[in-house]
Amino acid sequence: MKITAEICVIPMGAGVSVSRFVAACRPILEAAGLNPVLHAYGTNVEGEWDDVFAAFKECHQTIHDLGAPRVFTTIKVGSRTDRPQSNQDKIDSIHAGG
Repeated sequence: MKITAEICVIPMGAGVSVSRFVAACRPILEAAGLNPVLHAYGTNVEGEWDDVFAAFKECHQTIHDLGAPRVFTTIKVGSRTDRPQSNQDKIDSIHAGG
């Protein structure tokens, strides 16, 4: 099943700055071919369900491996059965006025 998704990984107990932790997830998402698009409070991806969730699991584990004793991850998932739709399609639709 093709999905679009958003992940926000928050390391806890590892200091105030989290950018090095977030940066560690980008190559994981890219290697999975998920077309990651970083934004201020998370990252949007698109791909097959199993590929997306395998990469999300690897991101979560990587944050622990980098020294965060706790990790809080939020995930949003959307799918369509009527037609294919990318994250960019959604953005373009908004810019076109809906």
